[in-house]
Amino acid sequence: MRTAGRSVRARLKDRVAASDPGLLRLTAGLRTVGAIALTLAVLTVLRSDVTHLVAGAMAAMAATFAIREKQPAAQAVTLALGLPVALASVSLAAVLHTRVVVGDVFFVVLIFCAVYGRRFGDRGTALGLIAFQVYFLSLFVGAGPSALPELCGAVAVAFVCSAVVRFAVVPATPARVLLGLRRAFRARLAQLVTAQIDLLDAGPDEVDKALEAVRDGTARLHETAMMIQGRLEEGTPDESVARLVQRRIADAEIAAERLGLLVLSARSAEGADTLTLHLPGAPAPSVGRLPGPDQATGTLRRDLMALRMLVERAGDAGTGLSQVRNRLLGYREEENLPPAARPVQDVFRGVGEAARAVLGLRIALDGPQDESDDTPATARSREELDAEDAAIDAEESEPEEERTGLRRPTTRAAVQVSVGSTLAIVGGELLSAQRWYWAVLTCWIVFLNTASTGEILVKGYRRLLGTVFGVVAGIVLAGLVGRHTWTAFALVLLLIFAMFYTAPLSYTLMSFFVTAMLGLLYTLLHTYSLDVLVLRVEETALGAACGVVAAALVLPVNTDRRTNELLGTVLERLADVTDAAVGQLSGGPADDLLDRARDLDQALADLRAATQPLTHPVTPLRARRSTARYVVALLETCAYHARSLAATAELLPTHPSIAADPRLRGATRRTVRNIRTIAERVADEDAAAVVTTGPSIASLLESDASGTSRYGRITDRVLRHLERLDEAVVGLARPLKVPVAAPRG
Repeated sequence: MRTAGRSVRARLKDRVAASDPGLLRLTAGLRTVGAIALTLAVLTVLRSDVTHLVAGAMAAMAATFAIREKQPAAQAVTLALGLPVALASVSLAAVLHTRVVVGDVFFVVLIFCAVYGRRFGDRGTALGLIAFQVYFLSLFVGAGPSALPELCGAVAVAFVCSAVVRFAVVPATPARVLLGLRRAFRARLAQLVTAQIDLLDAGPDEVDKALEAVRDGTARLHETAMMIQGRLEEGTPDESVARLVQRRIADAEIAAERLGLLVLSARSAEGADTLTLHLPGAPAPSVGRLPGPDQATGTLRRDLMALRMLVERAGDAGTGLSQVRNRLLGYREEENLPPAARPVQDVFRGVGEAARAVLGLRIALDGPQDESDDTPATARSREELDAEDAAIDAEESEPEEERTGLRRPTTRAAVQVSVGSTLAIVGGELLSAQRWYWAVLTCWIVFLNTASTGEILVKGYRRLLGTVFGVVAGIVLAGLVGRHTWTAFALVLLLIFAMFYTAPLSYTLMSFFVTAMLGLLYTLLHTYSLDVLVLRVEETALGAACGVVAAALVLPVNTDRRTNELLGTVLERLADVTDAAVGQLSGGPADDLLDRARDLDQALADLRAATQPLTHPVTPLRARRSTARYVVALLETCAYHARSLAATAELLPTHPSIAADPRLRGATRRTVRNIRTIAERVADEDAAAVVTTGPSIASLLESDASGTSRYGRITDRVLRHLERLDEAVVGLARPLKVPVAAPRG
């Protein structure tokens, strides 16, 4: 009973960890709600009126969500600096309350400084947010000079309460967050293996749904790996530990993705392309029974379930678990593979490599393990992992060249937001002399975390959509609450929690909860009416339009230019990773391949975000949407093969059983040259760039290998990645309209 109870609790924890990696969204929601609740409690004891309760709640929210540093000490410094900034901002807003023109000019200057402050990192961004939000709060409650002492007191109480909740009630150290992310990685890895089991068992009518689940699981696992990458520096004691965890996470991610491809290939009658795993909505290849004896199929299903158990119970110990681990690791040896067709044996090999990655992950995260039950195969895997760990040597990355003047993104954004806000102030005051600031707020928000006109247009559309539905919800809630003050505040807290918990998932949902909350705040301030909420929609639409106009006319960065810049970056990093990995596989000097691979992943993530305006469901350019999705999917396929090459190359210095093959360098020159050719054409449409094709890489190796053996199993694996990469690069040339030269006869 106790074991069953622990199992249920463990599965529940894993589900929570997988749905909210590191509990980052839950922490943000609890901190914000806790800070607001504590502020309301203190202000109630101090007998503040409703206006100052609302002001304190809004100040507590701003003081909590603005701070983004990861180290508690840095957070404390920023919070301490934020209080005088907030007091100065609210004081100026109150003093300029009756001086319309001067107040508007100062607001625009404040907005410029707040956005420009992003160039100074997280602290500059936080102080700018605090200054803007507190100025907005003063406008919202209509504060004048006479109300300034009590308003400053409410703001000070809010900052103190925010600090208490952040550091005492809901603390979150970098090490604890990283621990939560690691648990999320394990949980999502187990979910991916479950999806792969479903793919193995899926019938012809179910295979598309099962494949989509594998795609989603692979993407979610990669997302968690990138989140861990961003927290390693602060969450680990030193750089060598960070690099060790980075390597083990990368190994596990690559092994899991490769296992999914092998399962799909084994079930496919005509073989599966890697692109099938990365192109959303791509139909699954026709499937049938696994080739070979049914006994092998049953054994494979059992071992995939055993692999999932290893992942789920990575921190447990026991003889039974050791025996399962030993059996799976044995598949790394050729003589232990069960009799089956070659594609099925490849899946068994993939299970063995995944088990090795899980073992490495466990050693890296949980420390030394009991080795008393190890078989020779397991002992060899441990020796390989130990040798890799000993070879880790951190290297410093070179700083990127910084842009200056109006070419600097923060300066350009500050100018754009200032112009857009000026338009929003003028237009907003024509709509309403009292609530014009809603247009300015929307204009400000649509510029946050956006870099092109298309991104701003999509964000403005989502905010307007969420606002429209939020107005309906606000009308309903305001009618239900009436003048019950504490009921309204309770619902406000609930909506704020929902707002922060859903913010990373859906901007539309966040806007919905914000607008519904504002309806309740207007009710508390006794200024609620249907006209006010309709005006809120009109001001939101105006602010979004002003933002789009400013982005399109003032120092514009159109979507094509932005995506082309990011596409060029992805291609350059893809060429760097491929060239460095092949160089090391050919016997060249060791390189910092993991960092190069993660730079490639980050560049690809930036490109994926920038193409959202092109792939959005409402875009009228259907052909362009399909092309953008296809290009991103091809690049994800290329990145997968490049990561796999880098991971294999990392094994060379420490694995005596893996030898470098000097022939690889010459055989892959065409692939690297083609990648750089496409990058050149993307940067300059008039460039005379031509992608070349020719004999397969395997045939090039064979022609260079007279009198020698064909190639070993490791070289064979490398060849598969290189050939798929070569094919994907040639396929990438066509949608990007780069000429492809026919093979020479």
